[in-house]
Amino acid sequence: MSDQSSAGEKALYFILGATLGAATALLLAPRSGVETRKLIISKAREGADVVTTRARNVAEKTTGYVERGKEIIQQQRDQLGAAIEAGKRAYREEKEKA
Repeated sequence: MSDQSSAGEKALYFILGATLGAATALLLAPRSGVETRKLIISKAREGADVVTTRARNVAEKTTGYVERGKEIIQQQRDQLGAAIEAGKRAYREEKEKA
């Protein structure tokens, strides 16, 4: 039980410290509130653009991998089908010989 309360206290102190640090940083910032808000909005948009671009790249790569996987599976199916047909032919030929 003391481990759980200790972890809870640590989390509470961490959140409290982070909140106080953020508030202090905003109060002591060298820019005005309007400038700071504009900067935050600008950085948030840049971050959103980066995330969107990376997500698009990942989606494109994933699509490419999926298509390549489908091609490989189809090749394997074709080879397996050809091998089965060859086996059937060989079986029929041997059966006819006997």
